[in-house]
Amino acid sequence: MNTSSPRSGRIIAAITALALTAALTACKSSGPTTQSVTLNGAGSTFVNPAMSRWTYDFAKQNPGLNVNYQSIGSGGGVQQVKSGTVDFGASDYAIADKDLATMKPVLQIPETAGPVCITYNLPGVTQPLQLSAEAIAGIFLGKITTWHDPILQKDNPGVALPNIKIVVAHRTDGSGTTAAFTTYLSAVSPEWAAKVGSGGAVSWPVGLGGKGSEGVTAQVRQSPGGIGYVELIYAQQNKLAIASVRNQAGKYVAPSEASTTAAIVAFNDQLNKDPRLPIVNAPASAPDAYPISTLTFLIVPKDGTDAAKRSALKKFIQYIVTSGQAAAGALNYAPLPDGVKQYDQDLINQMTVNGQPVQ
Repeated sequence: MNTSSPRSGRIIAAITALALTAALTACKSSGPTTQSVTLNGAGSTFVNPAMSRWTYDFAKQNPGLNVNYQSIGSGGGVQQVKSGTVDFGASDYAIADKDLATMKPVLQIPETAGPVCITYNLPGVTQPLQLSAEAIAGIFLGKITTWHDPILQKDNPGVALPNIKIVVAHRTDGSGTTAAFTTYLSAVSPEWAAKVGSGGAVSWPVGLGGKGSEGVTAQVRQSPGGIGYVELIYAQQNKLAIASVRNQAGKYVAPSEASTTAAIVAFNDQLNKDPRLPIVNAPASAPDAYPISTLTFLIVPKDGTDAAKRSALKKFIQYIVTSGQAAAGALNYAPLPDGVKQYDQDLINQMTVNGQPVQ
């Protein structure tokens, strides 16, 4: 064969290209492959701003691993975990033992913490509002009905409060934010504890309902004289006014990452033993603590059948409780203390797939 002819050169080049293609294909088929995995989660609206950041960053850092999260409320997230329609849920309250008995085993993994803030709509009032526990309980019990009430004036000396009707907004769906808020009200008001109690869904004495933190935010925004409770970022994003709340030390404290961290520190000993316990109404020994603070939890089935999904889920949770804490901090959530992080890692290591440890 005359290898110097143009035709021969083209044949040799074609054979060489085919050989290289075959070799590359063989290398790819024999090496590891990246499997595309999509995780589905649902639940807390409180944690949704952080979850949106986490899912974005995680997918960017881990091509092929994606997380879809639906902000439907803590109660809805727990129910979807219970029915097996999602890979994980998120809730701002820990599931009670009696309810755990009706579910397949789950792990409740603290993911971050934040303040439940009191937001309001008072035209003409530019100075931040101050509210005592007496005032908040009185408003949500329906006993304080106008912004010109003497209790509110006492909390806000020198502020010209308008003589307009108070319009209360609250959640209509099962909500961890509601659980945290009503746990606080039950702690500071014996009357509230006796008449209403605490939980993700309660029988409200007064007010207009909204679905999710988004719904409460909308109710307050469109109602002059409105007041409601939401996660801090929702109020900030909607440019709503935020009240400072009087704590047990007698100090009016604004909701923030720092004041939530102070509440966590106040309950550090109990959290190291059991992070499911509430962190509302910190003792007077914590003067900088915001009194309506809460941990929020990932609700994760202990066992599963899809090895790829379980491995991706474990990786996602480990990201959240480690480097993901800084991302949440940028959105005014409080980082988990080291003791809770270790508690989380112990729980993560209990995850199984078909009864075997998740790799």
